[in-house]
Amino acid sequence: MSVVRLVDVREVPLDPAEVLDAVRDAEGGGLDLFVGLVRDHDHGRGVSRLEYSAHPTAAATIREVAEEVAAEFDVLAVAAVHRTGMLEIGDVAVVTAAVAAHRGQAFDANRALIDRLKQRTPIWKHQLFADGDEEWVGTP
Repeated sequence: MSVVRLVDVREVPLDPAEVLDAVRDAEGGGLDLFVGLVRDHDHGRGVSRLEYSAHPTAAATIREVAEEVAAEFDVLAVAAVHRTGMLEIGDVAVVTAAVAAHRGQAFDANRALIDRLKQRTPIWKHQLFADGDEEWVGTP
């Protein structure tokens, strides 16, 4: 079975249980799951909601990052799914996971996975603030 078990970009709500199930492995002793949520503030400003837009290559970039992490870290499986479209406060925006023989390996791999995904994937956040202002984050 492939080490990269699930990679996707979707406009529908994400279910962390799907990602958890995708990386379960009988040899795994540690599984690290990250769930990124839409928060109600950013840099001291109230956020009312946000919208994610993705370039058509976003899923391929996430796969590339996941394969890189899988090759670099001693993991049994990794997975990553990112949401697009309009999201409300509390919605799940991104879910990543890594499973390894030991917890430290899973923690390290999953941190690298989410950090690199956020740095390199062409997904842009349009924040809508409570005061009516707006801002694009992550655009070139």
